[in-house]
Amino acid sequence: MESLRQILSPDFLLRNSVYTSVLIGFACPLVGVFLVLRRLVFMGVALPQISSTGVAIALCIPIWLGILQPEHAAHSEHLYAFLGSMVFSLSAILILAFLERRTRGLPEGRLGAAYVVASALSILLLSKNRYAEVGWLDLMKGEVITIDNMDLTLTAVSLAIVLIVLGVFYKELLLVSFDRAMAATLGKRVVFWDVLLYVLIGITVSMAVLSVGPLIAFGFLLIPALTTHLFARNMRQFIIGASLLGGATAFCGFWIAYSFDLPVGPTEVVLLGITYASAFLLSKAITLLTRTPLQKGN
Repeated sequence: MESLRQILSPDFLLRNSVYTSVLIGFACPLVGVFLVLRRLVFMGVALPQISSTGVAIALCIPIWLGILQPEHAAHSEHLYAFLGSMVFSLSAILILAFLERRTRGLPEGRLGAAYVVASALSILLLSKNRYAEVGWLDLMKGEVITIDNMDLTLTAVSLAIVLIVLGVFYKELLLVSFDRAMAATLGKRVVFWDVLLYVLIGITVSMAVLSVGPLIAFGFLLIPALTTHLFARNMRQFIIGASLLGGATAFCGFWIAYSFDLPVGPTEVVLLGITYASAFLLSKAITLLTRTPLQKGN
């Protein structure tokens, strides 16, 4: 319990890391719910990695062109990283969503190809930049340990904007995601609401990748939503449950990692996986126990 007391102390050295982890844990599942509703789970895998490629390109190109001097990179790298992440995230989600709606073929194949190419490109870009070791590779791996007040504020403000927009336009976004045909029949501007939702997803993914890295961003985007979906009886339970589960897991994962000197991000993702597996087994057990004798005979 001593480690928990330290984490909850206002003087805790890594308090910004705790706050950021919990913010990401609460916010990512809220947009992840819409990815699950739209059956875009594979997009949730590809987007964080594509966003990290945008970070790598945005960090490397200014130095190669002489726009940014390496010795001063620390002062501007987060701005370039944020812009690169946003541009790539928004572009990728709009293009992939358009291709899914308008073209034939396997959407999972396109998403898989995008994920693999983005991963390889990120590694190549940073491996050929001799200044990549100055904190950039740690950023890509999601080392949730060195988050300053400016990064925390940027993350909090960006995610607050996403939450406000989701709250104000909740009914429209839910209707378009759940039943596009009904939304069109009711005269809703389906394309507009689609684009708005994709922008919100892009902003959330960008901030998550910059704060905790692509692996952890993917984990919090989808696993809390998939876990809650096993038990939720309505959309309110689905959305609120996913967000609360993500936030609680982020805090508990940080606590476990701090107590046993483990990497924070991977610890949180493994904890999410254990929670999902346990919930899945529990749901199966409940289903078997509540089946009628006639159903059991069949």
